[in-house]
Amino acid sequence: MSSHLLSVDSLSRDAVDHLMRVAARMEPIAQRRKVTRVLEGAVLGNLFFEASTRTRVSFHAAFCRLGGSVCDTTGFTFSSMAKGESLYDTSRVMSGYCDAIVMRHPEQGSVAEFAKATNVPVINGGDGPGEHPSQALLDLYTIDKEFIRRGKTLAGAHVLLTGDLKYGRTVHSLIKLLSLYAPMRLTLVSPPGLEMPRHLIDLVASRGHRVETRESLASDFADVDVVYTTRIQKERFTAEMSEGFSLSRDYTVDKAFLDGRCSDHTIVMHPLPRDSRADANDLDVDLNGDPRLAIFRQTDNGIPVRMAIFATLLQVEDQVEQDLRDVRWFVPATVGVDDARD
Repeated sequence: MSSHLLSVDSLSRDAVDHLMRVAARMEPIAQRRKVTRVLEGAVLGNLFFEASTRTRVSFHAAFCRLGGSVCDTTGFTFSSMAKGESLYDTSRVMSGYCDAIVMRHPEQGSVAEFAKATNVPVINGGDGPGEHPSQALLDLYTIDKEFIRRGKTLAGAHVLLTGDLKYGRTVHSLIKLLSLYAPMRLTLVSPPGLEMPRHLIDLVASRGHRVETRESLASDFADVDVVYTTRIQKERFTAEMSEGFSLSRDYTVDKAFLDGRCSDHTIVMHPLPRDSRADANDLDVDLNGDPRLAIFRQTDNGIPVRMAIFATLLQVEDQVEQDLRDVRWFVPATVGVDDARD
């Protein structure tokens, strides 16, 4: 693994497997059974110049769980970039304050440009429609855990990717990460104009995977192991695309779709946030409480995975297990009211 995590492209299969093993060792800490101070004294710069809840707080919590401290900044308004400061200057300045930096920026390639000015580890928290490597890693970790529960493996799996496949950076990173593994079947379903970029389809196909495109969800998906659906990224639309766009129910993943076209063992994932408004036709809330819905297990898995990323980049992954102690505060048996149904 390189000194930064900017793209899935920088990860080999061995590096991914290593991160998955480290993440598994972080579970007792992430689940609030154990405490470590292995990053005591270290400071994370959490720079988010685009809206975020889960990713920003998850990175913050992961660094704190390792014993570190976090300095946050959100949006352009209260940053020196609003005064015209360059990415290079911001990077160099923040590197003098922080031991690791997570950055989200609305422009594709901006985080890589930022990283050129520093030797401090930089993690891409999302660069416009580009990539989101840590999300892909936690998605893979989730799929693997869900498959273990069901006695399955990635080899030969059938994964359905649906929603905004053009601007959805999470699926760009995930499909590249999945392509590192044994051949599987990938089915792509998206509204017109929001198809997966051709170069990504060609890349995955060149690695021996079967890639199929369908026009809607109105067909049989009984053999699908994972449904990964994404929100329509209207904030990235051009004015021409926005005019008159509406998403029909043909692309909605809901209980009727899962019961009628999938199986009892299909796993449903979403990178969140999902748009729960009635006319959004995103992942439907009628699946709340359904054991096939893995979205909250997915978000929980963000903590051990991001802890593993920090521990590996800062080279303390082999020290964590020698620095554990029991928690001293109350921890509920389950953190969500529906968790017992999982």
